[in-house]
Amino acid sequence: MPSNARATHLTRRGLLAAGGALGLGAALAACGSETKGSGGSSAGATEKAGPWKFTDDRGTAVEVKSTPKNIVAFTGTAAALKDFGIEVKGVFGPTYVEDPKTKEKKPDVQAGDLDITKVKVIGNVWGEFKIEEYLKLSPELLITDMWEKNDLWYVPAEQKDKILKIAPSVALWAADKSMPAVLQRHADLAASLGADVKTKRIQDDKARFEAAAERVRQAAKGKKDIKVLIGSGSPDLFYVSTPVRPTDTLFFKELGVNLVVPTKLDQGGWFEGLSWENVDKYAADVIMLDNRTSALQPEALKAKPTWAALPAVKAGQVIPRVTEPIYSYAKCAPLLEDLAKALENAKKVS
Repeated sequence: MPSNARATHLTRRGLLAAGGALGLGAALAACGSETKGSGGSSAGATEKAGPWKFTDDRGTAVEVKSTPKNIVAFTGTAAALKDFGIEVKGVFGPTYVEDPKTKEKKPDVQAGDLDITKVKVIGNVWGEFKIEEYLKLSPELLITDMWEKNDLWYVPAEQKDKILKIAPSVALWAADKSMPAVLQRHADLAASLGADVKTKRIQDDKARFEAAAERVRQAAKGKKDIKVLIGSGSPDLFYVSTPVRPTDTLFFKELGVNLVVPTKLDQGGWFEGLSWENVDKYAADVIMLDNRTSALQPEALKAKPTWAALPAVKAGQVIPRVTEPIYSYAKCAPLLEDLAKALENAKKVS
């Protein structure tokens, strides 16, 4: 699990209340007998007759009588499926950011092109999964990411058993596999659900992705001395991520990017947490900074003198890093293009 979300995961798991929603037992019984609705049919998807089968990245073979229509998914996964032509009925995970003054809700970076007014949000923060609201959607399939084997992303551990009794689930790797392989798995899932993943738009997006990857390869070849650090800021610590587990940085490494490798990783092998006094431990010419709403952004980091003193910061060589990519070609191509541009323009400053 990525960067400082890993730390959040470790501390918050024990704080979540066990037991689930009130009246869950009765609701579960009712769920088993009610007829599934069809309000979540996928726009742009074709109707498929006969049983639906899909083997996910846990190795779990899911088989149901017909292609699921009422789908609930982790927000980023839902955004990827939308790009491939599959709509979902509900989402959980960072979906919107609410203005504290106006209460206006704006899409989170992980929501992609989802219309957040047309999907039911059953959880917007870590540990929040409203089971009774989930039941009301008559879910036929739950889909999410997987950063550790059998650990379903944003499905609270304390509620996991109850949640998984309601509908079948599919989990796709978001780590330990290179980005092209993960993209293909999302395309495969969308195709199984009835999407036409061979449309001109999707093929054009894939071609753009492949061209962007080659641009990164050529930029990295010409800037072998440029060191790139993957970081995430929190009030107390700066997290330096390993490049060998996340799908994006693993791919960057394969393309030849000179990535900083931290030496003292956390127990899960994801990152090294540095105090702000020691934030300069690793020399870097370019910093890719976690863009999630849970992480401190450049404006907030200005208050950290040691951050402002970093050579890459002083040189203006800090770019956003999409820590939890939306796994569609349309969303991943720009990530590579931005990295290629940063490498092409980078100067040696460390």
